[in-house]
Amino acid sequence: MDGKTDDDVLLDGLRLAVGISVRAADELDDLSPVQLRALTVLRENPRSNLVQLAGAMGVTVSTASRLVDRLIAGRLATRTTSDRTRREVTIGLTRSGRSALQRYDLLRLDAVRACLELARPEAREALLSALREVVAALPHVSESPRPL
Repeated sequence: MDGKTDDDVLLDGLRLAVGISVRAADELDDLSPVQLRALTVLRENPRSNLVQLAGAMGVTVSTASRLVDRLIAGRLATRTTSDRTRREVTIGLTRSGRSALQRYDLLRLDAVRACLELARPEAREALLSALREVVAALPHVSESPRPL
C-alpha cells in the first residue's frame, strides 16, 4: 500500500489526464489548448452562435469572438450569417478543424493506451469496466463544463 488516499489517487489520475491532453496539444503546433477547447465545443454543438460558444466555454462573448477570428484565420472554423437575422452568426467546423480534433484525440488515445499497457491485464479490465459504468451513468459525456 502506498499510503495515498482515494482523493490523492483521483487527483493523480486527473493530473495524468490533463498532462496527456497538454502534451497532445503541444504536438499540434499551431493550436493552443483554448483553441482546441473551442473546436471541441463546436464539434459537440454544431452550428453554435457566439453566445452559445462563450457560455459553453465560460468566457465572454468578446473573448469568444476573438477566438473565433483566430480559428477562421487558421481555416479551422467558419462563420456564416444566420438566415433569421443578419446580426446573428453561426460558427461551424471546417474539414481542417475536424481533422485537427481527430489528430488530437488519436494522440491522447495513444498516450492513454501506453499508460494502460503498464497495468496488469486484470487491473486494466477493472479500470475500463469502472469507466464504462461511470460514463453510462452520465447524461452526456462532454469536455464542456457548461452544456449549451
